[in-house]
Amino acid sequence: MSLAMTLNDVAVAICLVTFVLTGNPLTASYAFTVTSYYRLMGSLTYFFPQAVSQGSEMYISMKRIQRFLQYDELKTDADYIPQNSLNGNKNGKLALKESTGSDKGSIHIKNASAKWLKSQPENNLEDIDMDVTPGNLAAVVGSVGSGKTTLLHIIMKELELQGGSVTVNGKVSYASQEPWLFGGSIRQNILFGEKYDQVKYNEVVRVCALQRDFTLFPHGDRTLAGERGVTLSGGQRARINLARAVYKQADIYLLDDPLSAVDTHVGKHIFEECICGYLGNKCVVLVTHQLQYLKKIPNIYLLKNGQVAVSGSYNDIRDSNTDYSKLLANIEEEEEEIRRKSRMIQTKQEKTEEEEVQVLEREAKSTGNISGRVYLKYAQAGGHLFKSFCLIMLFVMGQALLSMCQYFVTFWVNIQQWKSLQNTTSSIEPAPLANITAPLDFTTASPQSADNTGFADWWLTPLFISENTVIYFSVLNILMVVIMNIRSSSFYAWSITASTKMHNTMFENIVYSPMRFFTINPSGRILNRFSKDIGALDEVLPMTFMDTVQIGLEVGAICFVIGSLTYWIMIPTICIGILFYVMRTIFLETSRDVKRVESVTRSPIYTHLTASLQGLTTIRAFKAEEILKTEFDRYQNHHSAAFFMYLGANRTFGFWLDFICVIYIALVILSLIFVESETFGGNMGLALTQTLGLTGMFQWGMRQWSELENQMTSVERVQEYADLKHEEDNHTVEPAATWPDQGKIEFKNMSLQYSPDDPPVLKNLSFVIKPSEKVGIVGRTGAGKSSLIQAVFRLTHIDGSILIDDIDTKSVALKKLRSKISIIPQEPVLFSGTLRNNLDPFDEYKDEVLWNALEQVELKSAVDDLPAGLDSKMAEGGSNFSVGQRQLVCLARAVIRNNKILVLDEATANVDPYTDGLIQTTIRKNFDKCTVLTIAHRLNTIMDSDKVLVMDAGKAVEFDHPHTLLQNQNGIFYSLVMQTGKATARTLMAIAEENKRMKDDKE
Repeated sequence: MSLAMTLNDVAVAICLVTFVLTGNPLTASYAFTVTSYYRLMGSLTYFFPQAVSQGSEMYISMKRIQRFLQYDELKTDADYIPQNSLNGNKNGKLALKESTGSDKGSIHIKNASAKWLKSQPENNLEDIDMDVTPGNLAAVVGSVGSGKTTLLHIIMKELELQGGSVTVNGKVSYASQEPWLFGGSIRQNILFGEKYDQVKYNEVVRVCALQRDFTLFPHGDRTLAGERGVTLSGGQRARINLARAVYKQADIYLLDDPLSAVDTHVGKHIFEECICGYLGNKCVVLVTHQLQYLKKIPNIYLLKNGQVAVSGSYNDIRDSNTDYSKLLANIEEEEEEIRRKSRMIQTKQEKTEEEEVQVLEREAKSTGNISGRVYLKYAQAGGHLFKSFCLIMLFVMGQALLSMCQYFVTFWVNIQQWKSLQNTTSSIEPAPLANITAPLDFTTASPQSADNTGFADWWLTPLFISENTVIYFSVLNILMVVIMNIRSSSFYAWSITASTKMHNTMFENIVYSPMRFFTINPSGRILNRFSKDIGALDEVLPMTFMDTVQIGLEVGAICFVIGSLTYWIMIPTICIGILFYVMRTIFLETSRDVKRVESVTRSPIYTHLTASLQGLTTIRAFKAEEILKTEFDRYQNHHSAAFFMYLGANRTFGFWLDFICVIYIALVILSLIFVESETFGGNMGLALTQTLGLTGMFQWGMRQWSELENQMTSVERVQEYADLKHEEDNHTVEPAATWPDQGKIEFKNMSLQYSPDDPPVLKNLSFVIKPSEKVGIVGRTGAGKSSLIQAVFRLTHIDGSILIDDIDTKSVALKKLRSKISIIPQEPVLFSGTLRNNLDPFDEYKDEVLWNALEQVELKSAVDDLPAGLDSKMAEGGSNFSVGQRQLVCLARAVIRNNKILVLDEATANVDPYTDGLIQTTIRKNFDKCTVLTIAHRLNTIMDSDKVLVMDAGKAVEFDHPHTLLQNQNGIFYSLVMQTGKATARTLMAIAEENKRMKDDKE
């Protein structure tokens, strides 16, 4: 690009120098014919490098798209069997069928084997046999990573079989293990393209236990769910996800562990009313870890290491010689005993169920002119303002040298013309040479008195002989090329620095933003800023900025030259300049806001694509591809309409600028012909070529100046996020390195509200959790349980204070505070990168510590099998691990840090009883002397706690040992226990009583 800007002038210089050195006299006709020719070639030389660059980018993009389109696709044929399967099926390829005959609503799997990646040495599933018919509920159970979810995926044709066959007769509906919700209303998430039937809808809402939740939402079922259900709790997301599957009119229902995310009485309601009742005559495959329901399920398949270890009735599983047989031998007592002995804590998260659902805010859009502050921030991002000043000086120097080179051609032609006049035998004497050299006082070629000649003729005549003129002209052009390239290189380096600085500032401020920012802003908005807006700062804005400044200086220089030659032509030039400025102002009133609209309408496209990728399995299972494509087209049309309007306005603006420039050039030519007939040919040639150049520059400069303002909207949008306020981090106290060494937590008149406009979620909480106490946190939906944990981590602003080991958490640095509290969430979070980085992100521990933690959670053998061990790459979200394995990684992470305070968010909800026992044993062993907070909905998980905190409407209404609380029959905790049913309530009371007796004996 730097070379392209000077290529025309260098080419002109080479032509003229070559022409003169070959012995030809330089004439105005030749010099300005060459100049005009190369000026016409200016667009080609300017845009050709861009065309090459964009052409290569286009080629790379096309190759990437081509590679993507060549990936293997899911088989969409309803019924297919490979050719080789009819001839012995030597390579064990897939045979999948989908029919609608008399066997409708059934699944038949025979000797099926499958694996996720062709490169895997072993299959994930091996020799699976399964037959499920309508009205016969089938359950799939097994340990973590045994292949339960993979089995559902082969039924849905999500992966290709390596052998055997799968026959699916009828339409399939699916509820995923990790709930998938998109950014519409709750009703839209449940209907998912199905027609609204009020009677059916209300019944589905009832059997999925959503009626009470709808009464809590500000807009009922029309409340926005938010991206991935961010405004809902974990339990609400799971039930809405289940309701969508149940509402769909299908023959086969695949339910992937929907009961783990709900409490005991809700789970019982869903199992009896929904699975056994509403879906009683359908073909249902239920993946579950809730073994208490297996007695009522006629067909049970126990998976182990990708194979069906045992299948049959409840009695068949109980009588088998497997790990599950002991659990099922006396499920009412044995399972409870295992959980009670091993569990110090377990919790269940209704993640933000207590918070009122927020309606997502619209994306902010500025109005009016781009403020000077935006330009200043952009300049400051490029470096010190002195650096910007130096760049401006380089621009001025470059333009000055460029104009001198262009004027030197005129000067050179005039010298040659003056010499030719001297050599004529005419009686008319030529004009003095001194007059020719005056840059701002070009005289005519009319006769002058010889007395005007003097000192200038004496020294200029030998100085500007042909050989010297060539040298001067060459040196001037070399200087111009050097300065122009230094200028361009410096400017683009400055632009990249500015873009990088603004990107890093935006990223840093987003990372340190309060959690509420992510609640009200879907990922599409954030991705839009980091992709398109940063892309504009990297590529479009520097070129536009360069063009605007360069053309502005060149237009000024041309007007200066034209004015010195034909001063009266400056009158229409000034008028046209004013007209152009007025047109630009009017144009920007529209184009700037249209550009902002175009930027805003791009965000929903990113959000929609992100949500679609996250829910691909559900979308395919529901055959909802067309619905999602239609929705995408709608978002794309909104964006395309804004973009087309922006382009149309831009092109129209350019057309009228061109039209006015044509009139202007006509006026200049007429003035040169009829007004200045006695001017030197060099002067006329310079005026004509400069004016011709002015026409293109004037309209292109105005367009680029306008485009600069439009592209600055990207800087404006990036700056908006770069100005985000950080979380409050008043670091006034530096605790000891061993803090907290006791684990005492004290709440003093603590209140919490998520924004100044929201009502308080927590109200004047005051209580003390003693060191090493195990505290269960319970309460009805909306009580404030999860908000309490957010307050401990300081994820939002609080009033009052929370003291840990007598130090106010407000006075401790956030990084220090959060690093000293461990959490095992209900939905495990793993990051892209290596397994080592997930376990030890700051590289603080030796490998022996990491391996020891993995061994304690029984993941060592699984990690050993990975190609690179601890350095194995994790897929996005840890998707190459099962949900249970991800949960164990989070547990290992907590074991490694060994903090004095541990928070459990129903960490064992999505794992089998054996893994549940493993997790609880590990917690009891490693965190026996730690303070543990457990959010719970399944009360059996916290009945052996030292204390139970009962939350109601944001207040701590009860706080004591569970046995003590149960003595108050009017209390909330007592009512929660009684809601589980008489038999379960008696069991819970017995656990609390025994734990109280053991505690009293110790004391």
